[in-house]
Amino acid sequence: MVEVKEITIAQAQDGFRRGDFTAKDLATTFLERIEKLDKAGPRVNATLAMSTTALDDAAALDEYFRNTKKFKGRLHGIPVLVKDQADTKGMVTTYGSDVTRNNIPDEDATVVTKLKEAGAVILGKTTMAEWAAVWYSGNAATNYEYTKNPYNLNHDVSGSSGGSAAAVAANFTVLAVAEDTGGSIRVPSSFCNLVGIRVTPGLISRHGFCPLIKNHDTPGPMARTVTDCALMLDCMVGFDPKDDFTGFAATAAALGLPSNGSYAANLDQGPSRLKKAKIGVVRQRFGPVCDPYCKAVNTVISAAMDMLSSAGTTFIDVHIDNLDHYLDYTQTYTIRSRSDINEFLAAKPHLPQDIADILPKEPPKHFMDFLCAVAHGPKDPQDDPTYLDRILQRDELKRKLDCLIASLGLDALTLPDVQVPPPHFEDWTKNGRFEGKEFPTNTFLASMTRLPAVTVSVGFTENGLPVGIEFIGLEHQEQHLLELARGVEVIVAARRAPPGPL
Repeated sequence: MVEVKEITIAQAQDGFRRGDFTAKDLATTFLERIEKLDKAGPRVNATLAMSTTALDDAAALDEYFRNTKKFKGRLHGIPVLVKDQADTKGMVTTYGSDVTRNNIPDEDATVVTKLKEAGAVILGKTTMAEWAAVWYSGNAATNYEYTKNPYNLNHDVSGSSGGSAAAVAANFTVLAVAEDTGGSIRVPSSFCNLVGIRVTPGLISRHGFCPLIKNHDTPGPMARTVTDCALMLDCMVGFDPKDDFTGFAATAAALGLPSNGSYAANLDQGPSRLKKAKIGVVRQRFGPVCDPYCKAVNTVISAAMDMLSSAGTTFIDVHIDNLDHYLDYTQTYTIRSRSDINEFLAAKPHLPQDIADILPKEPPKHFMDFLCAVAHGPKDPQDDPTYLDRILQRDELKRKLDCLIASLGLDALTLPDVQVPPPHFEDWTKNGRFEGKEFPTNTFLASMTRLPAVTVSVGFTENGLPVGIEFIGLEHQEQHLLELARGVEVIVAARRAPPGPL
């Protein structure tokens, strides 16, 4: 049996070259781990429908390698799990809903196609929050069963890409496809000790993904290392005529990005670049120290920043006027999401054509109040008299951040991804810690301004719960952000595997 715990792309492909194991051997071992530890045993509940062709696909890659002595692409033989938000040919794709249990797409989302073309072996689908609009990991497709955090099985992974995060952290796959609208890559990555990047929307095609807000949505990679995250990103980006937002990808390519042909090309320079970097600290979004949960996160973040400061990184506190107002007012989920989801459903006549016909107006569970509000927003966002003003103020906030970063000569802004550690499952229950309260995420800052942001682990609380730090940059700075994250990965060196039995 192949030892797959913490295996990287490079280690796997070196094994193929040496003949230590095959792509089929690797896929078999991961599928056996999923059956033993995800579907049974501790039952992490990270995966849903599994591919019936994965082993045949892997065997075909092995045959290709034997015949040509070459890899098919950059991800030759690398197992990947796909968030259930993305259409995947021949596999049940639910978008987190019980209404779609029999939905089997007849074509792949563009991202899935690109990964297959790069030689990836698609193992199956991962759990997600219902319609990608809840921070809680449970969803109707799994009868609201939690997805367990591999670092403490009594704690949540959050949403909406929680299944993808749990699967990578638990070594059920090497890589996973995720998606981020308001923080759905970065929050679960932070909670599961992973690297995840939200790129500027339009760098990666959203064709075949059920949307939440089309001008904020972006798929992205999740991995255990910065290098693997960057290599996966290489295979996801690019212009797609089926998604007109990807004019941004065409612009990046015209500018010669990523430099040297790969987002991983300059990662060895990451530590030296971070040591010389000037980072703006958004203290306004650190949780209050009087809250023990926030204090636990702040302690880990501060220790990491002290370590980086000792290595040479310059941190300066920055202030953004009216920030809380901007982050609240510029959100348009309850105004636009119904329209965007319904446009997606219109291409699937076998499904209900209005999200309002799927979800009741009155939430059946207390944590679904926001989701139900989204489903029953206006059919046309322009019917809301505040819509234009929200968009204008959103763009105003982006200009403020752009000017702040440029005027101070910053390499990035930084803050904790979330003000608290991974919640206990009881925190989501009725009368739990989050009932009637906003989930204290900081990820909206990049989301509302449509700027790229990367998260990387910086340590653990005293209770052994992971904490991630986020770097936000200007448009087209994805490669630079990954280099900074690589610096953190080397200098802070917080990555560690989850405890037994995983």
